[in-house]
Amino acid sequence: MRALLLAAGLGTRLRPLTDTVPKCLVPVRGRPLLDYWLDLLLEGGIERILINTHHLAEMVRSHVDASRWRDRIDLAHEDSLLGTGGTVLRNANFFGDNSFLLAHADNLTRFDIAAFIARHAARPVGVEITMMTFDTDEPRSCGIVEEDERGVVVRFHEKVAHPPGNRANAAIYILEPSVVAYIASLGRPVVDFSTEVIPAFIGRIHSFHNTSYHRDIGTIESLRKAETELRDFNEAASRHSQIASFS
Repeated sequence: MRALLLAAGLGTRLRPLTDTVPKCLVPVRGRPLLDYWLDLLLEGGIERILINTHHLAEMVRSHVDASRWRDRIDLAHEDSLLGTGGTVLRNANFFGDNSFLLAHADNLTRFDIAAFIARHAARPVGVEITMMTFDTDEPRSCGIVEEDERGVVVRFHEKVAHPPGNRANAAIYILEPSVVAYIASLGRPVVDFSTEVIPAFIGRIHSFHNTSYHRDIGTIESLRKAETELRDFNEAASRHSQIASFS
């Protein structure tokens, strides 16, 4: 499976950091956010990654050129931002007629990629998207989902004042080619995924709940939380590994 990693955003809520550093290269515990993604996806079985660029694109290109993963990464520059759906459409040939993973590089996350792919493979008949979800501590800043007993999304509330819960869209998906066809049918180069694509697929979206770790690095405050949470996550993982080695 291939992946599209979205890294073109301006990161306005992270200014002044993002005035001189692209959002995907903002460091978390001394390491660029993008590197967490590259290791997670490419060590987890993803064959190849396409990264879109826009803001401070040459910094992203230089970073990728120096990466140990550079031979498995392609870049696609956008002179003007296309929205998530528009980026998917412009790069449709990268995926061919295969399902693919779509993710926003401004999140810090840990999850089992094989389990995510298996969840998509076991989706109910008629489902064309598998959406990763997580339990957020800031539901008003997220897209909140409601699911039926099969784990199919039946309602979606994008950043509303009074959300009906805290089960949120993690902005990580596996998509079928039919989703690309739908985006193409809109007849526009710029398409927003959350407001123009997801609503059209309600009832055809399966969920995969992330119980490991997920944090949107959208603000300075969330970046600080991620620093602490990642430290705690790594320490807990280390303790678990030590216990397992003695069992």
